[in-house]
Amino acid sequence: MQPEVHPFFHADSNTWTYLVRDPSGTAAAVIDPVLDFDAKAARTSTQSAQRLLDLVRERGLDVQWIIETHAHADHLSSAQWLKAQWPGAKVAIGEGIREVQKAFAPMFNLESGFSADGSQFDRLFVDGDTFRVGALDARVFAVPGHTSDSCAYLIGDALFSGDSLFMPDGGTARCDFPGGDARTLFRSIQRLFAELPDDTRVFVCHDYGPGGREVACETTIGAQRRNNIHVGDGAGEDAYVALRTARDATLPMPALILPAVQTNIRAGALPPPEANGVRYLKIPLDRL
Repeated sequence: MQPEVHPFFHADSNTWTYLVRDPSGTAAAVIDPVLDFDAKAARTSTQSAQRLLDLVRERGLDVQWIIETHAHADHLSSAQWLKAQWPGAKVAIGEGIREVQKAFAPMFNLESGFSADGSQFDRLFVDGDTFRVGALDARVFAVPGHTSDSCAYLIGDALFSGDSLFMPDGGTARCDFPGGDARTLFRSIQRLFAELPDDTRVFVCHDYGPGGREVACETTIGAQRRNNIHVGDGAGEDAYVALRTARDATLPMPALILPAVQTNIRAGALPPPEANGVRYLKIPLDRL
């Protein structure tokens, strides 16, 4: 069955969020929602999430899942704010989040009540898990490499690839974060190529408009297999690892990695308020 997919673009982080609907009913899922964050003023906003909420209310949808493809390093998640609007929705991510939490929790010296066990999420998916969005069948593909918790989600005929695959002219995501590995990512992508038919729709998490073209979000497995500039047209594993490693060495850290990661490993929950009622994000010095 083909789900109805509504994309929302967050220009500040070049992120695509998706509202995925069962066309035969009102059941829906949200993938990779964004919380606006002005780093200069350290001010959060739900403006982007509100656009999503408005469409859900306008269509009378029942959001059952709020799904993260991984703990993002370039934007904060609005999962908890949205869950408060839809108390029945479950916030889910891949089980590899435990490894991400173990890697980053010491960096931020998180409060004593923080547990690196994934319990902040309502469900931790494992590779091969299945779930449903109304009448739509959905399957989980663990696709580690960009991060250890990266997952792609096949809902009906639509694959939500997270950062593992960009649009074909954008290639693939970096692999130099803790838990990342270029060889692992190559193999994760080859598995998608091997197991999914060419006409599978692919919806990417980011697009940067290479060459100045307009941003886009949808392609196919066939187009990726043929034309992806990093892994398409029979690209070899060793060549990919060399290319990815060399490119990653030139990339700066994402501008929001420090506020984003410490929020996203909490399933999108901001740090608890301190005695004065103010929430504080931590900026560890000389750690990245």
